[in-house]
Amino acid sequence: MSEIRKRVEYWHTTVVDKPGEARRLLEFMSAQDVNLIAFNAFPVGERRAQLAFIPENSEHLMQVARDAGVELIGPKTAFLIQGEDRVGALVEHHLVLANAGVNVYAANGVTGGEGRFGYVIWIKPNEMDIAAEALGIE
Repeated sequence: MSEIRKRVEYWHTTVVDKPGEARRLLEFMSAQDVNLIAFNAFPVGERRAQLAFIPENSEHLMQVARDAGVELIGPKTAFLIQGEDRVGALVEHHLVLANAGVNVYAANGVTGGEGRFGYVIWIKPNEMDIAAEALGIE
């Protein structure tokens, strides 16, 4: 099976870094049938965390966030790569980007089970088109 490589929209928000904050938002979104392709959370400074959401349906995510009183920043763009898991799968993409002179700003990869992987790559906006061309993404 071939890889799927595409641009995806994401939004993020910053919350107080305390137990249950991500759970609260994820639970609310789940109850409102928001399907997330990917989710990422990481610390940003003392006692703050950034939550990034890559939804299946961007408009639905925005409506649900408004209903919850959550201010989301975006849309911003990242790349999503999904494919058959194999040794070196991520290296290949980094090599292509490095050879194109593109710096990977952030990345998050995971095996999906059953021999599949998913990988989200964040590139700075001024390098997105170069990265897309190098990765073969329209």
